Order: sequence, then structure tokens, then C-alpha cells
Amino acid sequence: MQRINRRLAWMVLGALLLMTGFWLVFTVYRAGHYWLALGGLTLLGVSGWVFTSPRAYAWRYLYPGVVAMLVFVLFPALYTARIGFTNYSSTNLLTFSRATAYLLDQTYSSGGDPLQLSLYAHGKNYQLRLSNEAGQVWQSADVKLDGAKKQTVTLHEASVAPVGDRASFREVIAQQAALKALTLYLPGSNEPYRLVSLSGFAPVSPLYRQAADGRLTNLKTGEVLRPNFETGFYETAAGEQIAPGFRVNVGWSNFERLFGSAELQAPLLSVFIWTVLFAALTVLFTFSVGFVLATVLSWEALRFKTAYRVLLFLPYAVPGFISILIFRGLFNENFGEINMVLNGLFGISPNWFSDPLLAKMMLLIVNTWLGYPYMMLLCLGLIKSIPSDLYEASAINGASAWTNLTRITLPLIAKPIMPLLIASFAFNFNNFVLISLLTDGRPDFTDSVVPAGTTDILVSYTYRIAFQDSGQNFGLAAAISTLIFILVAVLSLINLRLSRVNAPEKK
Repeated sequence: MQRINRRLAWMVLGALLLMTGFWLVFTVYRAGHYWLALGGLTLLGVSGWVFTSPRAYAWRYLYPGVVAMLVFVLFPALYTARIGFTNYSSTNLLTFSRATAYLLDQTYSSGGDPLQLSLYAHGKNYQLRLSNEAGQVWQSADVKLDGAKKQTVTLHEASVAPVGDRASFREVIAQQAALKALTLYLPGSNEPYRLVSLSGFAPVSPLYRQAADGRLTNLKTGEVLRPNFETGFYETAAGEQIAPGFRVNVGWSNFERLFGSAELQAPLLSVFIWTVLFAALTVLFTFSVGFVLATVLSWEALRFKTAYRVLLFLPYAVPGFISILIFRGLFNENFGEINMVLNGLFGISPNWFSDPLLAKMMLLIVNTWLGYPYMMLLCLGLIKSIPSDLYEASAINGASAWTNLTRITLPLIAKPIMPLLIASFAFNFNNFVLISLLTDGRPDFTDSVVPAGTTDILVSYTYRIAFQDSGQNFGLAAAISTLIFILVAVLSLINLRLSRVNAPEKK
């Protein structure tokens, strides 16, 4: 009986999850994302088969990890790469159909008599009362003002006063979105009235008319707009681009801009070189400091080793973003404690945030502070794993401490720690948090057409192009992100290769 109840509970849970999944797929489909809906439906079908079919029993343990990798790693990477081949930006956000629908929805006042609006609350609904300068009055039946939902309302001549209290001007302003969605018709007239001011309706006409070949004609000026699928805009005969633009495929244009545009090459090359130097120097400094401290802490005659280890581990225990913000205050050029000490001792106050070289030095100092405890722990474990017999034999032969360091310790920990050093390089290659919180990539280049700073690394440079540039060029940022992904993937393959080489051979 207990087994039946448990199976029934699992069946009910599975049915609820399945219904929730179908509801989400249907929501995505209604939003117009047909390929995502198809992918979600396929995922639901495969999930149902894996968790119900006896043949797929072994896959039940691997399936969640595989799905997570596909959804959270592969899909974002492919989607980002796909955007890199488009002109997606703040001026080209919409699809072609949505941009066309937006233009066709534009209207202009045809010059008829304006009508002044009064709203009367009637329970949860409203009655609209409109009047012109001649004193004629029209009103509607009860209307539910439902957000931006489009509604058509036919008015009738007012014979009695509306029921309910007249809404204040503040209430009328609060209902602006719903009033803008209304299309009113006077009795016996086919001329639509739309909201043209805070409380005024006027007759309007569509601004554009679409021809069979896709051209749009401006009914007010007579201009003809043609869609240009190379630039992603409707354009006039004179070449004037009409907003909003739409997304189009541009092929390899974004990648060609990265490697062929002199305006982009200069900051991109500087940022790339600094990214490599920043990641390499961080690994060098953190490993050097961590190794030296680990060597000292491994000295058997050292007293209070446990206390030293706890104190030296503290920078790693504190959340990184808190430490970075603290250092930002310490390095403040006017009120920071570091400049106060330097000024008191040597009479200098370095411009840490405005001088490019000092800003880079500050980043390396802070990142070394944040990263050395990790390297120290790794080196401590590796040093402890070295057989003590080697050091005893070295002491018998009269070897110095330097000989022990260079001939025993370093060679024996080099191979095991190399994959971890490469992983640390890859992490710092994309260390967005440090750059964003400490310098935000500044000081900026003065001759760059895109936002770029002397302390930007590739990932922060990409972020600024995508979200801080006046054009917000998502396509160009996606192209750079694709290159970063390829570089990190290559580093990961090298890391796996080294890990395989360093793995012990099976006898």
C-alpha cells in the first residue's frame, strides 16, 4: 500500500510538472518565439521519455547535467554567436514585421474639431463625455479602461448627465495608457478620434499606407519608404533612415569591423594586450606570493604557524566584492588612507584612478591580495605531499636551501599546479567584477569611437559596448564575446590536455 501511494505521489508530481511545462511552452509560443517553443516542447518530450521508459533508466542520472549544460552553456553561446552576425543594437531592436506594424500604427491629426474629455467613474468602469467648442456633447456607455488594450467605442449624443462622480485631472492622467488605446467614433461618422493631448480627442488618419510590394507611403507628405535589408531601416528616396530600425543579418560585418576598422583596431588591440598582461601578471604575482608564504609556513621550526595560516587566509574568506569596494576607498586620491600615509612619509599623493599606469598597478595589487590565499593553499598541499626523504638526502649532501627550492620543491609541484595556473589565467581573463567595481575601465581613451578605457579587459570592454555606448551595439559586442568564448575554450582544452598528461598512468 505504501509503495502504491508513493508511486501515485510521483505520478501526480510528474503530471503537475508536465502541465507547468506545457503552459510555459504555450506562453513562449504566444509571445512569438516559435523556435524556443519548439525547443521547449522537444525538451518536455525527451524528459518524459527518459523518466518513464525503462530503456532510458541509466540516462536518468546523467540527463539533468546534460540538459543544464545545453541550456545554460551551449544555448547562450550559440545565441550570442548568432547575434554577432546581425545589426542588433538600440536603433535596430525590432523584427521587420514589428517595425512595419509600428509605422503602420502611427497617425496624424486630420484637422477636424477637437473634443474635450471628461471621465465619470461608474463602479469599476468609466463613462466618457466629450464636447466641442459649439457646445455639442457626446458620451459613451460604460467602458472598462484596461491598461493598453485597444478598444473601439461608439459615442451617442448626450441626453442626460452621466452617472457617477467626475474624475479628477490626476485620475485622467493615471488612465493615459488606456485612453491612448481607445478609438472613438461619433454617431453617423466613420472618422476615428484618438487621444492627442492629456484630455483631448481629435480626428486622426493613418500616417502610412502599405503597398503590395512592401513600400510605405506617407499620406501626409507623400514620401515613399522602402525597406533596406542591408541597413535595417525604412528609407526615403533621399536615403533618410526612419526609426525604428529592424534586425537584419549582416554576415561577417561585425567581425570585419573588429579586424578591419582602424577606429576599432587601436582600442581593441590595446585592450587585448592589457587583458593578456593582466591575467598573466596576476597569475605570476599570486603564485609567487602564495608559494613564498607556503614555503615559509612549511618550515617545521616556525612557531604559531596555525595563527599565521588563519590570518593569511582571511583575504580569501571575505567576499571579493566587499574587499574591492574597501580598496576603492583606500586608494581614493583625496581621502584614502593609502595616499594619506604616502603623503605623510614621502610627500606624494599618486593619482591612482586618473593615471593609466598607476590604475593598472592598483588593479594588480588588489587582485594579488585577493588571489594569493588560493595559491598559498594549493602550494601548501603540494609541498606537504613531497617525500621528506628527498630533503634529508639533500641535507646529507650539503645542499643549500636555494638548491632544495630549485631542484626539489619547484620541479615537483610544477606539473600538478600547471593546470590550476591555466585555470586561474582563464578566470582572470574574464575578471569582470574587479574591473567594474574598482576602475570601471577608466581612465578612458580620448580618441576611441566606442567606450574603451586603459584598464578595460575584453569582457568589460564588451559590456561597455553593449550597455554603455550611446548606440548600444549588441551585434558588435556579441562578436567580441564569441572571440572571448573561443579563446577561453582553447585555454580549457589546453588545461584538459595538461591534466591528462599529469594524470598517473595505470599499471
